[in-house]
Amino acid sequence: MSARWRLTLSYAGFLLVAGIALFALLFYIVRFIPAESFQTDIGFVPNRGDLLNALWPRFWQMIVALAVVGLVGGWFLAGRMLRPLKRIHGVARRVAAGTFDERVRLTGPHDEFRELADTFDSMLDRLQRSFDEQRRFAANASHELRTPYAIERMLLDVAVANPQGVDVERLVGRLDATNRRGIEIVEALLSLASLEDGQSVQRGPVDLDEVAADVIEALRPEAETAGITLTATLDEGYLDANSALVRQLVSNLVLNGIRHNTGPGGTVDVRTGTRADGTVELVVVNTGPVVPPEVLQTLTEPFVRGVGRVAGGRAGSEGSGLGLALVARIVDAHAATLDLRSQEQGGLVVGVQFPRAG
Repeated sequence: MSARWRLTLSYAGFLLVAGIALFALLFYIVRFIPAESFQTDIGFVPNRGDLLNALWPRFWQMIVALAVVGLVGGWFLAGRMLRPLKRIHGVARRVAAGTFDERVRLTGPHDEFRELADTFDSMLDRLQRSFDEQRRFAANASHELRTPYAIERMLLDVAVANPQGVDVERLVGRLDATNRRGIEIVEALLSLASLEDGQSVQRGPVDLDEVAADVIEALRPEAETAGITLTATLDEGYLDANSALVRQLVSNLVLNGIRHNTGPGGTVDVRTGTRADGTVELVVVNTGPVVPPEVLQTLTEPFVRGVGRVAGGRAGSEGSGLGLALVARIVDAHAATLDLRSQEQGGLVVGVQFPRAG
């Protein structure tokens, strides 16, 4: 039985019960009328039996009338009350068929149905954004993973076609660089997926300035090779965080500053410290090309690089386009805040504020 029929029967049943209660009250009052008939100056006065004989036929007629009115009126009233739910159901059915741009957009008073419709629309907005991001992620991931393997295939095809003219050392070097880039993309994808799956982050005491010093020491040779000056001002900053994820965050930010720089003569400056309110701050400032505001808003999306999908910096150091996406997920996992700002003269200022430890 549909909800409309159940509501209709409920309305009709309530009306019948009210009618029966009213007649029951009348029959109760009739009990106080004398059983014998008598004559008065104003005429004949009916007795109890006369009134009961007159009421009984009207009782059944009224019951039938109330049943008809209750069913017909209840059917239309239930339909009117359930109209918003029917509209929500229609939108849900079309969304289930794959049309994610459908919305209820219910108008009228702010009652329970309006609140349900608004909540449903908000959920659809979040789902559409999520599906769009996943669709872009899948398309970009397939493109990024196909590129290094296509390069390897081309290099091998050329070597097979002309084995005498192959520079083996150069071929092995290019294959090694391409293979490393493919591994880097896969590892970054796995890290990103583990963070997006909502896996719990194990935390412990972390000394941010010590982690930053180790990362800078490890990446200094790459900076020197690219002609980038790497400087640091490291003050104490203690975190309650996951050491491996914090190290990856710092490494990604420093690598991003090195690889998306102006080339020889560029700079990357790393600063750590504790604010007056107890929050611990990491700031990475690098020179580089000017980043337009519309690109700046998308840098934390997977596979988006500082100048769109074409990396700056020296050849072979373009990275996977997942550095800042991983940084954003790590920041979220630690309830920290991420601040991205572009500089007028070019380059980025990236700030991460971790909550106070303990």
